[in-house]
Amino acid sequence: MEKEKNNTGTHDLGFMLYCSYGNGYRLTKENSYKNVMITGAHSLSTRFNPIIGCIKSWNSNSRWQFPVIVDNMMNLEFLCEMTKLSGDSSFYKVAITHANTTIKNHYRSDFSSYHVIDYDTVTGKKIKGYTAQGAFDESAWARGQSWGLYGFTMMYRETHKKEYLNEAINIANFLLHHKNMPADKIPYWDYDATDIPNTYRDASAAAILCSALLELAKYSNKTQQKEYMDVAITILKNLSSSYRATVGTNGGFILKHGVGHLPAKSEVDVPLTYGDYYFIEALIRYKNWYLK
Repeated sequence: MEKEKNNTGTHDLGFMLYCSYGNGYRLTKENSYKNVMITGAHSLSTRFNPIIGCIKSWNSNSRWQFPVIVDNMMNLEFLCEMTKLSGDSSFYKVAITHANTTIKNHYRSDFSSYHVIDYDTVTGKKIKGYTAQGAFDESAWARGQSWGLYGFTMMYRETHKKEYLNEAINIANFLLHHKNMPADKIPYWDYDATDIPNTYRDASAAAILCSALLELAKYSNKTQQKEYMDVAITILKNLSSSYRATVGTNGGFILKHGVGHLPAKSEVDVPLTYGDYYFIEALIRYKNWYLK
């Protein structure tokens, strides 16, 4: 993995380096892990455009000038932590600016999120909202909604800025009260899929949602906390039963029934790495924060 620290061609360095080296450093305090991450944060920062105020997600193609996906919110914890480890405040400033721009341009009035926003590289202005992995441009792609909830909850933890907490609460309200949220709280792959209920669930979206709700509950009032905990526990129970694979099957993954990119017919109804990762994180959070 170490070679990825010099990779300036992807926005996914938060996942690639923080989930691996970040946990490695947390557990061992091995300095070489820290140095890999700091170098990686510099590489990620090269994708930040100060005129637009965002980190570029995908390299430009004929369709978009400067695409930014809501998933990119998950990089910001990496940047915030690298400011703590390095003393370089530029990482934190990039994270704040990206989060603020995302609030302004990614979210609709009902607090659902576009998957992709394309920006004009000259003016820095939003051109239009799109989807790549969702059902259609104006739909609420399930995993993207979970990324956003997780990202703004985390940004409140890192900054104590009330606007991030408010955004997270509003996103949670949209998701938990959505007319197409199933009773078992494992979302369909897109909340606006046209063939609900005869379509796929996304266990990865549920795992990310669950982990985010467990953290958001810590920062919320008693009424909100009860709702978030009730849903999180429901998700944990259902992922641990109906969506858990038998040992020795499923390619070694824990969870079944993830959906990667249905429109491209890629990774449909299969296990996904981030499904397992955030499921384990949610279990640990529940154990450490609430089972005392």
